[in-house]
Amino acid sequence: MEIEDKFDVPAEYQVPDLGGLPGSTEVVGPKTYQLVALYFDTPDLRLAARGITLRRRRGGTDPGWHLKLPKAKGARQEIVHPLTRSAKIVPAELADLVLAYTRGVPLAPIAELDTRRAVTTVVNGAGIRLIEVADDRVKGTVLGGTPHVERWREVEAEIIEGDEKLLKKVGKRLTKAGAVPADAASKLARLLGAAGAVSEQPRAEAEPGSAGEVVLSYLTAQAGALLAQDPRVRKAEPDAVHQMRVAARRLRSALKSFKTIVKGTENVQEELKWLGGVLGEARDLEVVRDRFASRLDALDGALIVGPVRTRLSSDLLDDEHEALDRIRDVLGGERYFALLDALDDLVATPVLTKAAREPAGTLDAVAAKSWRRVTRAYGAAQAKEDAAEREHAMHDVRKAAKRARYTAEVIGMTRMAKLAEAVQEVLGTHMDGVVAQERLAAEAGNARRAGEDTFTYGVLTGLERAGAERAHEEFPRVWEETSEAVARLL
Repeated sequence: MEIEDKFDVPAEYQVPDLGGLPGSTEVVGPKTYQLVALYFDTPDLRLAARGITLRRRRGGTDPGWHLKLPKAKGARQEIVHPLTRSAKIVPAELADLVLAYTRGVPLAPIAELDTRRAVTTVVNGAGIRLIEVADDRVKGTVLGGTPHVERWREVEAEIIEGDEKLLKKVGKRLTKAGAVPADAASKLARLLGAAGAVSEQPRAEAEPGSAGEVVLSYLTAQAGALLAQDPRVRKAEPDAVHQMRVAARRLRSALKSFKTIVKGTENVQEELKWLGGVLGEARDLEVVRDRFASRLDALDGALIVGPVRTRLSSDLLDDEHEALDRIRDVLGGERYFALLDALDDLVATPVLTKAAREPAGTLDAVAAKSWRRVTRAYGAAQAKEDAAEREHAMHDVRKAAKRARYTAEVIGMTRMAKLAEAVQEVLGTHMDGVVAQERLAAEAGNARRAGEDTFTYGVLTGLERAGAERAHEEFPRVWEETSEAVARLL
């Protein structure tokens, strides 16, 4: 992760003395470098429109290919790849990470930045670099047609091994000397903005304080969350599949619950259901693998017999990797790109109903309707005489509770969302225990056929059965308390 502050400075700017900062003992530099960076994008600048930069840079201390993804909580994710022989072909690994943005459109050089950089480094007593301040004199050229050239100067302060508190103090010294926070997020954004080459991502506007504004704001945020997880899923980063799946589920739930606000989304809902299913296999394997690892860590070592850890960790991990490979295949396909296009259209040009112009408070009725759906599902489940059918019907209760939770989140009914989540969590604990038992039975069968001792599988199955039964017994109390609390809210 890259954490930095950027400043615009006049041509005559003098970088101030950075000595005496807390925790530092020395200021090294300035040391000068010449950097030449070639930037890549689609012809219609799809990466730039999303705040993404992809470049091949020569010179300085970190030559190579650099992909910078948009900021999240103040930090930009930077992915580095060694220089390749070709200066005009983007490495496949990086091109793949931006597929959700390019959607298969070829990448080509769109700009060149020639930078004379003077680097000053704040160092502590152990010789560790804390903060690096780069004073850049830049010549930028937009390529294609008649080249557009811009020249400017800017200063960047970046955390190396320091912290944000120290970065803030450095920033104060820079601004006191005449620097001002930069308007553009990157050099490329500044160059393309000056050339008038990039258009902002289109966004629909609803009436302030209206139901449409609330719903569209939520849909926009979740569509952005789904897209932001795409590169992380491709890199198999922890929890990325889960976060992408949650975004897809939240989008689908909101579109179903608020069909009286935004209409004509049935196809998008079906495609989001499809994507959630694609992500589900790898996510479920990740959950059960972590679950079994925790169970084994908590067991007395004397109860662990045979290569049970291997079967319940590395073997499951192999299955998970295969599932991730299948996800990557889907994320490179036209069906997925069509879904992303549909989400872009939904955010930019939604089909709003008359109800979208009503005050936001009218959405409370949707939350009440969503909870009534939960109570109906619970009543239908309890009416089942067959225990197996009743347990299956309780899965519908859990799904309805999850939808009620997401609906309440859209409106900002935090308490309501927490109550619905309580129902969802207890039922989920029971279901997870049942699924875990089924998986353990399958793995125990594999172990038995391999001539391995299956004692530990029995121990784990007992723990899972006990946990599932506790959740089952606890549910009536949770349901009663939750129902009473929701009634008071609504």
